[in-house]
Amino acid sequence: MNPSPAYVRGAAASITAMVLSDLIGDVLRTLWAHKLRTFLTMFGIAWGIVSMVLMVAAGEGLRKGQQDQARNLGKDILIVFHGRTSLQAGGARAGREVHWEDADVVAVQAEAPDCEYAIPELEQQDVRAHSSYNNAAFTVTGSHPPFAYIRSLDVGNGRFYNWDDQKEARRVAFLGSDASKQLFPGRNPVGETVYLNAFPYDVIGVMATKKQDSSYDGWDVSKIFIPFAAMRRDFPDKPPGTSTTFDQLLVTPKSVDQHEACKHQIQTVLGRMHNFDPHDKEACPIWDTVQEAKAFRQMTDGMKYFLGAVGIVTLFLGGLGVMNVMMVAVRERTREIGVRKALGAPAGTILKQFFIEALLIAFISGAIGMGIAYGICFLVNLLPMPDFFAGLLATWQSGLLACGLLGIIAIFSALYPARRAASIDPIEALRYEAGG
Repeated sequence: MNPSPAYVRGAAASITAMVLSDLIGDVLRTLWAHKLRTFLTMFGIAWGIVSMVLMVAAGEGLRKGQQDQARNLGKDILIVFHGRTSLQAGGARAGREVHWEDADVVAVQAEAPDCEYAIPELEQQDVRAHSSYNNAAFTVTGSHPPFAYIRSLDVGNGRFYNWDDQKEARRVAFLGSDASKQLFPGRNPVGETVYLNAFPYDVIGVMATKKQDSSYDGWDVSKIFIPFAAMRRDFPDKPPGTSTTFDQLLVTPKSVDQHEACKHQIQTVLGRMHNFDPHDKEACPIWDTVQEAKAFRQMTDGMKYFLGAVGIVTLFLGGLGVMNVMMVAVRERTREIGVRKALGAPAGTILKQFFIEALLIAFISGAIGMGIAYGICFLVNLLPMPDFFAGLLATWQSGLLACGLLGIIAIFSALYPARRAASIDPIEALRYEAGG
């Protein structure tokens, strides 16, 4: 009676599983018998994985930290300062001072379709401020209500001034977090009165604590913010400014992709309004935070790729170490291979054993390296970080890349020694003397 095909397939699968189990067991016994050699080889691979993941994570942490700091200054803003012409235009001489006026805001809003917001900012430094509890000198800034959104002024308590406050030129004040602590130590200032150069202002809100590493006129936490109409009335622009001029124009593009078009439209409109060449950067200097962020992103990406390349080289060196150790193992076990071949072991079995041995070394050490790398990232991120660094951010892309490279390196580092072992002539192998 012939066995059924299903029985034959089951028996074959069972035999294959037993052979594979015996093969893996033999490999593990061999690795254990050469513990020092195995450890040193695994250390090389693990170090390569750790180096690559940590280096890429450090680059990503620096990029994210700087991105967050840039966002704290403002949301993709173009800060348009007034300047002095350096080119002749329309018969007007070079060297003229240019000051932005209220009409410029209306013109930019109407003629710059790629710009979302265009608002004025007027400020005065060293304004004497005092409350019932303390006094100090602060920078006072006046603008329109979208200023809070554009400049990332999050409300910690109370509210920011609104359009009704602006229309009625109300004397209301929004305090920076440090200004609040100094004027109202240990107290909630909302509802209290603060005097700015003897003008009484009702405190309507306090800014949330804000980390900031760049500014064009001081830290926001140490400022007092009031409606533009109240600023214009109580703290007008100083000479040579007039009752209709202000310090800088804040503009945001409708999207990051539109920021170049928005910038060009600003230059064109203001050039027409003040009779200067739109290409005259001295007349209309613009701090482009979008362009600055792109430049920094390119720098950090380059650094991240460089650090990743260093880690990849380290990983390849670990792979060469695996190959070298396996070649030594083949030489040391030449007589063993000859005996096994003489007893009828096929070349394929020899090849599988050495191939699996090298793969096990590579993948076990790779898994250990990944665990160590992500563990270090986790522990480091528990520590307080400087404002410009977001921690060691190990991305899934870096882990996937490390695993893929490890697989390729493991296959190539295992294949050559395994083929060398499988191709040994049994007669020559039996004559081989170790160290000879």
